Amino acid sequence: MKIHLMSLGDYIQDPITGSLPTPAERHRMLVEAAAVAEEAGWSGVNIGEHHGIDYIYSAPPVVLAAIGERTTTLRLGTAVTLMANLDALRAAEDYATLDVLSNGRVDVVAGRGNFFASTYTLFGQDVEESRERFDEGVELFDLLWTSGPLKWRGKFRAPINGEALQPQPLQRNTPMWIGGGSSPETAELAARLGFKLMLPSAFGNPAVFAPIADTYREHFRQAGHTTEPEVGGCWHVNVGKTSQEAKARWEPRYRRYHEWMRVLLTEVNPALPKHMKPFDYEWLLEQGPAIAGSSEEVVDRLNRLSEMLGATTHLLYLEMGGMPQEELLEMVELIGSEVIPKLA
Repeated sequence: MKIHLMSLGDYIQDPITGSLPTPAERHRMLVEAAAVAEEAGWSGVNIGEHHGIDYIYSAPPVVLAAIGERTTTLRLGTAVTLMANLDALRAAEDYATLDVLSNGRVDVVAGRGNFFASTYTLFGQDVEESRERFDEGVELFDLLWTSGPLKWRGKFRAPINGEALQPQPLQRNTPMWIGGGSSPETAELAARLGFKLMLPSAFGNPAVFAPIADTYREHFRQAGHTTEPEVGGCWHVNVGKTSQEAKARWEPRYRRYHEWMRVLLTEVNPALPKHMKPFDYEWLLEQGPAIAGSSEEVVDRLNRLSEMLGATTHLLYLEMGGMPQEELLEMVELIGSEVIPKLA
């Protein structure tokens, strides 16, 4: 089982201390946490991408390049790369450059981000075209990554008339995951192209993603790929020396993040339902995406989620809701010493 550190960059004042780091401090905090994670035995780091809102990470390849210079083995991934919004050639150039600089450690988790309709407006795009844009972008990224000079014509960008991706990446197979779990089409795209599937970070019951994961594995095998299908999942996590300590200290921050997210979603997409399910800490811990408690409890829950979803990679979001750097680094080290060695 592979454990990755995930951060989306929610910019929230700590409801416990009242502190709010600057955006510069928040970026440096993530670089430091990733360096500590590698020393502690984590497998990777995955960074979100958002534009124009208070998720403040907008340039994952830049941040990952900084992390790459501090590490040697950590996989450098995204959560997610907005392939429906980005120009696929420019995205491929950015991540190929990162691949070269990091000695072949890049993972691109591609997502539509269609909940965030405001991003499409910001880029002058129509959210109703998100599926077409996403599929075209992903397939062009793959062609650029795996071929030499390419002649290509599509719907949403200018033709490519024999140009090749520069620099040529070290990983010759496209290191891509498809992020999503709400539609069979997402799973089928990942399976058809031979990519991995990353289930989303969401406030619902993860059991609803099991049929999507099964669909993905079935279509992957039918496609006749020589590689094996892989599924990952994303979780909200807080671990402490005791169960009571972890759950008590996390509750105000997790509650604040939930409230912040509820308001944010109505702002970025007025078409969404006006109210998320009310914050129910016990339900989120028992049936939702939240994992809090002692190291033994976190090990048990991750093992059970792996079995339920057939997941081999888990992205853990730790610092949501304003967690200070000292607490984050302590938790990264605790997971490295007491959780990762005990996972199945």
